[in-house]
Amino acid sequence: MVEKVIYPEGIAPLDLYGVNNSLYERIRSFFPKLKIVARGSEIKVMGEDSEIRRFEDALQSLIAYHRKYNRLTEADVDCVMNDTVGAGADLSEPDGSVIVYGNNGKSIRARTVNQRLLADEYRQNDLLFAIGPAGTGKTYTAIALAVAAFKNKTVKKIILTRPAVEAGEKLGFLPGDMKEKLDPYLQPLYDALHDMIPPKKLSELIEAGTVQIVPLAYMRGRTLDHAFVILDEAQNATVNQLKMFLTRMGRNAKFIVTGDVTQIDLPNRQLSGLSSTVQILKDISGISVIRFDRRDIIRHPLVKDIVTAYENLMSNENE
Repeated sequence: MVEKVIYPEGIAPLDLYGVNNSLYERIRSFFPKLKIVARGSEIKVMGEDSEIRRFEDALQSLIAYHRKYNRLTEADVDCVMNDTVGAGADLSEPDGSVIVYGNNGKSIRARTVNQRLLADEYRQNDLLFAIGPAGTGKTYTAIALAVAAFKNKTVKKIILTRPAVEAGEKLGFLPGDMKEKLDPYLQPLYDALHDMIPPKKLSELIEAGTVQIVPLAYMRGRTLDHAFVILDEAQNATVNQLKMFLTRMGRNAKFIVTGDVTQIDLPNRQLSGLSSTVQILKDISGISVIRFDRRDIIRHPLVKDIVTAYENLMSNENE
C-alpha cells in the first residue's frame, strides 16, 4: 500500500471537483481500488503504486482537457476517463468490462455505462435493442459480443445485416457484381470485425459462410440457428421488415438490433418501424432495450455538442 499527496496545477479546485463535488465523485468511481481524499488544492491517494500512476495520468488528462476547452462537465469526465483509464486498465481484473481480445491482444472493452449494460443484459436475454445517437459504440459493442460468443463456441456463425436504404437507389450505377456494389455500404461492419479478427482468418470465415455480412433483404426465408445476428441501422427498416427479421430467430440464437431514431433515411416518406417495434415487444420476457445517450459518445468531444444541438433543435420544433 502506497500513500501519495498530489497537488493538481493549472486548474481551480472548483473546476476539477465540480459543484457539490459532482465531478470528484465521478472521477473516484473510475478508481475503485484507490482511496481518494480531496481537500482544497491537495488530493491524498492510497493504493497500489500502479493504480496511483494511472490516477495521476488521468488527472493530467482532465487538466489538459479543461485547459483546451475551458470546461469540465460530467460527460467530459466520462469521455476523458474512458480514453485514458479504459485503455490502460488492468486486463486481469474480473470486472467484466473486457468483452474480447482483438488483434495483437488489443482489449475490446465495454467503456461506458450503457455499453456495460448492453454486455450485462446480453447474458440474460436473447434479443436486445440498443438505441441511441451516433458515436455511442452500439454496433461496435454488439459485434464484440458476437466475436466473443463465436470464439467461446457459444454460437457457430456471425451474421451482420443492414437495410440497404441509401444503396438501394444507386446500385445500378455502381460497378461490379452485387457484392461489390453493397460492400462499401456495409464497410462499417467490416471495419469493426477487422479490429477483432486477423484479416486472413476473417477472409477464411467469410469465404466459408461462418461470418456473413448481408443486406436485410437477403434474410427473408431463412431460419438462423446457433447464430449471433446483428441488425444495424434498424431505424431504416419498416415494421414489416423488422417483423421479418425478428422471426428469423432459430434455436440457440442471439439477436441484437441497433439504431438511431434521429437518423432515418427511408425514402418516399416510409415510416421507420424501430420505435413501434420496441413498443410492441417491450413487455416480453427475454427481450431487453438499452437506450444509449450522449453520455456514451466516445468520439471527438465535439460530437456530443453536435448531438446536443440537434436534440435541442428537434425539441424546439416539437414545442
